[in-house]
Amino acid sequence: MSYLWTAQELIDATGGRPWGTMPEGVTGISIDTRTLQRGEAFFAIKGEQFDGHDFATAAMAAGAGLLVVSEEKVPALGRLSVPKLVVPDVLKALEDLGAAARKRSSARVIAVTGSAGKTTTKEMLRHILSSVGTVHAADKSFNNHWGVPLTLARMPADCDYGIFEIGMNHPGEITPLVKLVRPEIAIVTLVAAAHLGHFKSLDEIARAKGEIFSGVVPGGHAVINRDDQRWALLSQMANDAGIENIWGFGEHQRAQFKLLRHVGEGDRSVVEMKAAGQEALLRIGAPGRHMVQNALAAIGAAHLAGADLTTVANAMAGFSAEEGRGRRHELRKGAGTFTLIDESYNANPASMRAAMQVLGSAPKDNGGRRIAVLGDMLELGSHSAKLHEALSGIIAESGVDLLLLAGNEMKALADSAPEGVTVEYRESADELEPLLLETVRPGDTVMMKASKSIGFARLVNVLLKHFSSASAEKPAQ
Repeated sequence: MSYLWTAQELIDATGGRPWGTMPEGVTGISIDTRTLQRGEAFFAIKGEQFDGHDFATAAMAAGAGLLVVSEEKVPALGRLSVPKLVVPDVLKALEDLGAAARKRSSARVIAVTGSAGKTTTKEMLRHILSSVGTVHAADKSFNNHWGVPLTLARMPADCDYGIFEIGMNHPGEITPLVKLVRPEIAIVTLVAAAHLGHFKSLDEIARAKGEIFSGVVPGGHAVINRDDQRWALLSQMANDAGIENIWGFGEHQRAQFKLLRHVGEGDRSVVEMKAAGQEALLRIGAPGRHMVQNALAAIGAAHLAGADLTTVANAMAGFSAEEGRGRRHELRKGAGTFTLIDESYNANPASMRAAMQVLGSAPKDNGGRRIAVLGDMLELGSHSAKLHEALSGIIAESGVDLLLLAGNEMKALADSAPEGVTVEYRESADELEPLLLETVRPGDTVMMKASKSIGFARLVNVLLKHFSSASAEKPAQ
């Protein structure tokens, strides 16, 4: 059997104390009994809401080959027959295993952060680099203090590329994570007013994002949005971190990964770009100027990682937007269809503008309408009302016909919506549901966007269950 880690490697990496008859090795690493596979090691992490030790019995029932548990919990768990590795602190043990995974790996490692686009850029890199080698990348948005070490600990010793997403809500959170990852290439996609409630200014957010450069290995690269107003600040931070290879992506004249031309074609984009002097043609299986920007960063990083430019550029055509991040559905309504654009995963002013631009480019055939279904943008602190009101201008520019709003913060937009746009406001997503089902009609394009905890993903699922799919998602061409 092929093991991700032998038992001895686990002991050496964590300094843990074996309890019981240890297995030869484990096939994977898990912190969630709901997804744990037989033969994996279960790390009983104690989080803010749950303590993994409370699920030790469930882990054993699911077939865990090993439990990694805290010394203080051994008396309560000694009756469980499954082998254990006893450590002082389970999260620290996971971090130590992640560090060992990075040390043993010869993969080209890329780390991505930014106020918007980091998960999409990570998924683009996963997709295009899979055309030239084996890729290990984070599941979903595993980008925090447990998600990053977990992703590292799961990295096979023999993969060619490792792609890591690193997020933050407060200053100082990225530094310890990037010190674990030690990327050769660090990307900052965008600096925008996300989590502004925890920061005094956009410059503070930029400095927090720029922490990613502190972990780049000697001889590594920084890839920064050249169109971003914080380019100078971020490039200086990269320079101060000792990074000599600083690259820009975007439309800016001095960008080394430069957009030459962008044409939207319905649910995809055609892009001409220059990558470090070499021209390339991309067909991106997702629409929107923000997707183009993410693709420039991904292609640039892939090029710096040694991938063949033509191969990865061609591979971009097979990329499609992720669930909650721009995925499109054609749904039946009566004798016709309407389009649902699912942007329900997250929202901040920058990503809201990008989403509205996509909605504004949607064709209005057969009397169809552009419908924006918007929920609160969270973590904006004292700036929240002003930033929600400011969406009015974006709505007007996008040619939205109908605005369906929910959430306490969205009341500010409801009260300042542009003239000529029909507005319906409800306090919650649940209250908006019946109105949404009644309102949608053939020919419409419906954009759904809000911060995750507002619950708009459930509204998306309601539409998907209520209206049948007109076809499978269109394949990339």
